[in-house]
Amino acid sequence: MYVTAKAVSAAERLASFRSEDMVSVDHLVVGGGVVGLAVGRELAKRQGSSTLVVEKNRGIGMETSSRNSEVIHAGIYYPKDSLRTKLCIEGKHMLYKYCQQHGVPYKRIGKWVVAQNDEQAEYLYQLAEHCSDVGVPVQMVSQVQAGKDEPCVRAYAVLASSTTGIVDSHALMGALQQDIADHGADLALGAQVEALSKDKAGGYRVLVATGDCNMPYMAVHAGSVVNAAGLWADRIAHMLVPDGHKWQTQYKLHFAKGRYYTYANSGSTPAITVQRLIYPVPDKHITSLGTHLTLDLGGAIRFGPDLEWIASNTDYAPSGGQSLEHVAEAVAQYLPAIRAKDLALGYVGIRPKLQPPGGEFRDFVIQEESDARFPGFINLLGIESPGLTSSLAIAKMVACLL
Repeated sequence: MYVTAKAVSAAERLASFRSEDMVSVDHLVVGGGVVGLAVGRELAKRQGSSTLVVEKNRGIGMETSSRNSEVIHAGIYYPKDSLRTKLCIEGKHMLYKYCQQHGVPYKRIGKWVVAQNDEQAEYLYQLAEHCSDVGVPVQMVSQVQAGKDEPCVRAYAVLASSTTGIVDSHALMGALQQDIADHGADLALGAQVEALSKDKAGGYRVLVATGDCNMPYMAVHAGSVVNAAGLWADRIAHMLVPDGHKWQTQYKLHFAKGRYYTYANSGSTPAITVQRLIYPVPDKHITSLGTHLTLDLGGAIRFGPDLEWIASNTDYAPSGGQSLEHVAEAVAQYLPAIRAKDLALGYVGIRPKLQPPGGEFRDFVIQEESDARFPGFINLLGIESPGLTSSLAIAKMVACLL
């Protein structure tokens, strides 16, 4: 008679590790995207402490951090007292300085937000007042001047942001990774968190699957844990609490897929040229900034992202989105010379949103969870745009919370 072995759960496996068999660190950062790397770098600078960053993928920043517009945002859209505004503005200045000091390619290229009617123009005037309140330099550009500066762009009214830029996100993450190593901290790739528990003696016990057949699991004892898991941050948070806990609804992510499109002139019309980023007026809940025009550091034009709500945070399939004709129609509102045959699908990204479809604005969650009886555990949730711009400021805030 054969007896089937009982499957061991991740929680049971974690509980089976003895303290002396665990890797011990002062700080554990879950997630090796741009925010997790920035946090790891900031904590690694602390003298006399140890930091470990774990990333489930085989490379850094393979999800949201590398599938975006690579824009350094100015901080113009979000409510005055929101973390998105505060950290974007602070992070923008920190990021420009960091790029300059570390040789990360970037360009302060500027951006226009363009209106096509009276209602949208009124929004731009209100936005200009908001920018004055939060200290972001912008200016209105006349129709005549706009036509001279960007003859390919159609605009009834224009708000110009001079502090918007673009950055090589891969080079940025590479520099942060090097900083982590230079400060004596560790980064483990292919290391997926499978269970979390609060240690009665203090700190946290964390089970990490390594993908190594010789040592498939590693148990870590961490004095503090920073949940910077991006698209997976709600699942990491939920590992720590029982079913029915308020985090399961309070910290629930919704996933927005966005497709980016490349531009190549088909030859039937004159080539489109622009000197800066061009954005339409966003929707009222700022769920999306619209299918905007960005430039890469080589000057190539791309458009996106569009918006499709999806159930899975791994659904990078390009199918199911708008047709190229619909994308061209949206872009043609501000770039009338565009044609569907000028466009090709480039890449797909997914944004982790706290607001559900049709929901109102939700701010970043950056929360040290002592009030929930989890001291030294920091949740970072809903870190979408402007997360890349804000990354160094978020790291500074996290370090202050610890």
